[in-house]
Amino acid sequence: MTKAQRQRVRTRAGDRCEYCRLKQEHELHRPFHIEHIIAAQHRGGDDLENLALACQLCNLLKGPNLSGIDPDTEKLERLFHPRKDIWTEHVRFDGGRIVGVTAIGRTTAWLLEMNSDDREELRATLIESSEWP
Repeated sequence: MTKAQRQRVRTRAGDRCEYCRLKQEHELHRPFHIEHIIAAQHRGGDDLENLALACQLCNLLKGPNLSGIDPDTEKLERLFHPRKDIWTEHVRFDGGRIVGVTAIGRTTAWLLEMNSDDREELRATLIESSEWP
């Protein structure tokens, strides 16, 4: 992956995690990753359509996963795909919580632990300072 590709991914994402929507400026101690939406082990390449900007937590929790179990239905569901899906069609903000409104949104929010205590606490702090969403 070239430096130019990395910069294009960051610019396209507006320096926001394409999964949880956190800004890099809110996680300066944890540099964001250029993530393969479809991991190399699943034949994903380095083309721009397969790359997304992800905070460390989202990237590490997603790993090579393409799917997960919907916590409501217990059925296998694919994860949110930043190049093919529209974020607001699958999730919404409820104060400091990220709520999945579709099976894809619920599964992604659950697997990526978007509502862990520390992440909700960070978003609550950002809401208080008018920096979220």
